[in-house]
Amino acid sequence: MTRNDQPSSKGLDRRKFIAATSIGAAMPLAASALAGGMLRREDELRVGVIGCGGRGTGATVNALQASEDIRIHAMGDLFPDRVKGARNQLVKAAEERGFGDRAIAPESNCFSGWDAYKDVIATDCDYVILATPPGFRPVHFEAAIAGNKHVFMEKPVAVDPVGIRKVIDAAREADARKRSVVAGTQRRHEGCYLEMMERIHGGAIGTPILARVYWNTGGLWNKDAVASKSEMENHLRNWLYHTWLSGDHIVEQHVHNLDVANWAFQDHPTGVFGVGGRQARTGAEYGHIFDHFGLEYAYPGDRVALSMCRQQIGTPGRVQERITGTEGSTWSQSGSAEIYGPNAWKFTGKQANPYVQEHIDLQASIRGTGAHLNEGKRIAESTMTAIMGREAAYTGQQITWDEAMSSDLDLTPEVMAFAENPVDVVAIPGVTVLNRS
Repeated sequence: MTRNDQPSSKGLDRRKFIAATSIGAAMPLAASALAGGMLRREDELRVGVIGCGGRGTGATVNALQASEDIRIHAMGDLFPDRVKGARNQLVKAAEERGFGDRAIAPESNCFSGWDAYKDVIATDCDYVILATPPGFRPVHFEAAIAGNKHVFMEKPVAVDPVGIRKVIDAAREADARKRSVVAGTQRRHEGCYLEMMERIHGGAIGTPILARVYWNTGGLWNKDAVASKSEMENHLRNWLYHTWLSGDHIVEQHVHNLDVANWAFQDHPTGVFGVGGRQARTGAEYGHIFDHFGLEYAYPGDRVALSMCRQQIGTPGRVQERITGTEGSTWSQSGSAEIYGPNAWKFTGKQANPYVQEHIDLQASIRGTGAHLNEGKRIAESTMTAIMGREAAYTGQQITWDEAMSSDLDLTPEVMAFAENPVDVVAIPGVTVLNRS
């Protein structure tokens, strides 16, 4: 671990990075439980935060809002300035929201460096928040379950098929260990979506046959490369624009809407084809990701989902879903949902903050006061839905679910260290291949 003002130069090669957190090498369940994985007292849950950027800090505040019996016990990030910044924000939040000292992790439990996630997991926290760039999620999730922790993990949960298989395996292990797992697909915990889906699955629109899902926005933040920093650090500071870290915006953002399509159809797609490219964001500051995708997903039962997402400044936004059935249709976006047709309906209930509700639900699962939750496999399948769409656009080929799931595509850099890390070339449909080395 490192507690200084500069990131550690110590790194891990990919083989060691993966092997170090293998569940197969974990201590036996009983020994792990005795080592501090179980709750110490009924009225408090201790939280460890892994990833102290904006989303990690936001999720931490949400966890505190969910219950007065939550204490932030440990924090970790690759970069010490992010740990310090998050801790300062939590001090401010504690003052403004009345969290008191339960929002502030002791300095002795604040870690940075490549092994910071291990240090957080090694503390006697009850559950961990995983909010680093998504490329690290599979390894961190494996390590958390091996450490017998309950988990809240932000979406998406991987950036490639190798990572997806790791997440599914770890989710299976979480069931064996009776660990609770909730993912940051907040629509699954949002009142209007829950009621709409209950009606869809109860036959309100007949048989769902078509989904149209969108995440169209303008531009997002980006950070210019700093000449004095390594390529690796510049990638990490500007992680949205590097597929090995974010999965591209179809995976990082549009996974929400694709998850709604899977939810409505109660299945994952069998295949996908479509287009994508890079028209508006072509500068080096945008790495090598695309700025638009348009895809057609095939689902069992001759059902179809049409998917569109883009990040282009000066274009109109649309972030919503439309499901068409044999006897009606739906429209939904965060905070609103409607059904059209003979069973017309509009959500008018009280709308709780879904970012807080997902933590309320996780905490109830951990305490045994609510339904047991393990969303690991489900979010892995929704993430894979986005990954296979990205690869269909990158390669220009039709890709089946089975081809994607069996692919050996692994975007993890060979060496995890602050060194040279050349940017991948921009994908070219018809040239780029799925199983690229």
